[in-house]
Amino acid sequence: MKKLVYILLFCNLAIVDLFASDLSVRHQAVKTTILSWYTGSCKVSYERTVLSNQTMEITAGYIGVGHDNFNNNPKGFTGRYAHKYIFYGNDIQPLNGFYLRPELIYTHFHYDTKIDRERALSKMGSAVFTVGYQYAKHRFVADFFVGGGYAFGNEADTHYQHGFALWEVAGGYNKNIAMTFGIKLGVSFY
Repeated sequence: MKKLVYILLFCNLAIVDLFASDLSVRHQAVKTTILSWYTGSCKVSYERTVLSNQTMEITAGYIGVGHDNFNNNPKGFTGRYAHKYIFYGNDIQPLNGFYLRPELIYTHFHYDTKIDRERALSKMGSAVFTVGYQYAKHRFVADFFVGGGYAFGNEADTHYQHGFALWEVAGGYNKNIAMTFGIKLGVSFY
């Protein structure tokens, strides 16, 4: 019970600090992709302002933690690089606003195939274009995005590449069309 009280007290202090009225300009953020835990990976992103209303974002991920949604025991890594063009940003909150983001994604992981449960390797790359909105208030950052683009490489038989999915809509499948969406939450700093 004592540990629970300490944990709740720590969480309360962290939340109060997160929303404290600090008008300092924050040009950097660290975020985690919330939905990735549900599909068997953990992704952390670092974003930094490079020019007025432009940021660069690097994401690294480990494939093999969280809930294995496809029950195929994936193990590997993923990486992403994006250059974000933010519209309606301002000098006080340069990370805040609607954005367009070209992005390069690479995944490399071993997994159990659906039919014979043999270990197989999936190595895929993708060039996608995403649109989204990033909300930055004091230290809190929430990023919502959706996009699509071109994929190439050796795909997994589930068509999910831990960062993007291959086109599989209404019975149709195309291994060269990548789709992505996500929600990232994090903190900003100087």
